[in-house]
Amino acid sequence: MAQAQVWTLRKHFQGFPKNTDFELKEEKLPEPQNGEVLLEAVFLSVDPYMRYALLYCLMKEGDVMIGQQVARVIQSKNLKFPVGSHVTTHCGWRTHYLSNGSDLVLVLPEWPKNLPLSLALGAIGMPGLTALYGLEEVCQIKSGETLLVNAAAGAVGIIVGQIAKLKGCKVVGCAGSEDKVAFLKQLGFDEAFNYKTVRSLEEALKKAAPDGYDCYFENVGGHFSSVVMPQMREFGRIAVCGSISMYNDTEPQKGPYVHPEMIFKQLRMEGFLVHRWPHKHPESLKRLLAWQQQGKLQWREHVTEGFVNMPAAFMGMLKGDNIGKAVVKA
Repeated sequence: MAQAQVWTLRKHFQGFPKNTDFELKEEKLPEPQNGEVLLEAVFLSVDPYMRYALLYCLMKEGDVMIGQQVARVIQSKNLKFPVGSHVTTHCGWRTHYLSNGSDLVLVLPEWPKNLPLSLALGAIGMPGLTALYGLEEVCQIKSGETLLVNAAAGAVGIIVGQIAKLKGCKVVGCAGSEDKVAFLKQLGFDEAFNYKTVRSLEEALKKAAPDGYDCYFENVGGHFSSVVMPQMREFGRIAVCGSISMYNDTEPQKGPYVHPEMIFKQLRMEGFLVHRWPHKHPESLKRLLAWQQQGKLQWREHVTEGFVNMPAAFMGMLKGDNIGKAVVKA
């Protein structure tokens, strides 16, 4: 019988999360039965969507915190998942998990031994897929176009910018520190700026792309989006991936509203979730891995040590402490 630790939602967040909103508990797991496997967490993900899910009450107080992890099979009665193999699973903030295998995905068999498995939660995982589908399926981006991405130094943003460059686009990114801006320039972004220090966001966006933007990969929402809309070019496309600037608000933000620009510039604005295209995941992950192996896709991680520090890692990610993907090493 395995002893698991789990982080639960003790109290729904009121504004920004705090330590007392979480509770660490223990649970005992039975021995695996036929078809089942026992997993041990190796790396766990913290992502903005976890705050979004709680904002819309998709979890109840007492529930295990949602999230994805890379786990190792430590006991198995399922031939598809032998002991020692690694999988990804959305089992939440747990150190151990008993599964019948239906919710497990084996890490790519061609995964290089020198590549951290944590990237299955980042550039070669959900954030990488989100970037790829937002650009290809939603924006339908074309060579020669100009792309704007905000929260550009985050897990999704750094991949968005690099894929757009691979496709022959001009890329403008913004982030919240000078270190992040320097990293974006290192990645090959054509223009990058610190939105916290510019005198005028409108002027900074115009300076970066005087002719406007064909595509906008939206991660922030709120005031930032309102400033961007007038700078979209006719027939522009907007992929709405997140609105992190609004997740911790206690009062809903209000206008300006997007309708005039949407109409007269004939814009297309579409929200999306990565699991709309599950049939594409295997091929898409192989493409991302190939780009990484060819040196065309760089990555950065912010690693927090210790399962006990899950809440701290989550809150740090929401404050923007990370460059690239935020993960916890169990």
